[in-house]
Amino acid sequence: MSTTPVTAAFNDGLLDAGFRHLHEVFETHLGRAQGGMAFCVYREGAPLARFYGGRTVREGGTPAEGAAPPSDWSADTMAVLFSGTKGVVATVGAVLADRGLLDPAATVASYWPEFAAAGKESVTVAQLLSHTVGLVYVDPEPGEELRYDNRAQAAVLAAQAPLWNPGSKVAYHALTYGFLAGELFFRVTGKGIGTLVREFVAEPLGLEIHLGLPPELDGRLATIFRSESYAISTFLQDPERRKIVDRMYGQSLTGAGDPFNSVRMRRAEMASGGGIATADAMASLYSQLAAPKPVLASAAALAAATTTWAEGVDAVNDRPLRFGLGYELADPLGSYGPVAPAFGHSGAGGGLHGAWPGKNVGFSFLTNEMLPENQDRRAKDLLAALARTV
Repeated sequence: MSTTPVTAAFNDGLLDAGFRHLHEVFETHLGRAQGGMAFCVYREGAPLARFYGGRTVREGGTPAEGAAPPSDWSADTMAVLFSGTKGVVATVGAVLADRGLLDPAATVASYWPEFAAAGKESVTVAQLLSHTVGLVYVDPEPGEELRYDNRAQAAVLAAQAPLWNPGSKVAYHALTYGFLAGELFFRVTGKGIGTLVREFVAEPLGLEIHLGLPPELDGRLATIFRSESYAISTFLQDPERRKIVDRMYGQSLTGAGDPFNSVRMRRAEMASGGGIATADAMASLYSQLAAPKPVLASAAALAAATTTWAEGVDAVNDRPLRFGLGYELADPLGSYGPVAPAFGHSGAGGGLHGAWPGKNVGFSFLTNEMLPENQDRRAKDLLAALARTV
């Protein structure tokens, strides 16, 4: 067990009592950690509180190729967002809708004609973005050489029959969401999803959010590791549906190797889970989306994107879900703390990035230590403490 103290803690605008409580909660979890983490809170683009602690590499571990050497986690430390990437991609979708380039009510095939195959001609953009289309894995998988080829994966999905009538069930499209959304946005703009993230999100706000990390930034990247108890789909007990989960994640979390630390993955534009950012950047992004006069897209476009478009128990994983147009929303599990409304996106292993629009606040919990959802209290405890002071 680590006794590493908080590396740095900054109170930029909270009441002292609330800041002290947040600090205590952060230190409690850091004292149990084998790696590092950050928790940042922003309001309308300005920091309210920031905490960084632990190490960029697991105690006794080896850094990933080209990544940061073992060092203290700082404001400059970047880490893989896993599915926290989907919230950034959802923001791109909101911008496209706001500019009149993408209509949630239109059919996907109206932008991407090949998608009409196998009975999908009536599938809408909203169904695709809210995880109800029924394409939870790629069949057949294009092969290792095309593993990070977004367009090749999307082409297979376009020809594929859904597992259910689109719109009738909700199930988390863990990896295929990125292939589907990335191709849809490409058909609308002619640009890859990494370029859209840079041009529509990162550059306008001056944020360190990357989908396709430039080589010169590798040295700031924390090395991800799974705890000994790490598991996915902890709500699922059915062995047959477990086979579906293994197929869904076979090239990422349940397969052999260490793809999320690979150079190949960090260069790829994997819209479901390959984003890399700092905690400050993610908290700032969501705080500006939650502002009374939001940036990047109009209030009306963001309201549409954060309205409930799909909810229910995941047809594969048995986990309660609520989705907007790509954003996760406050759910029965309290994933976004005791405040509603809320939107954002979580990531495998415990990362959580989101907003409380009623409080104009954005937050980000970023870590390199992956814990199972049924054991992980880090983000929930920090958000519970934050709710008492903002």
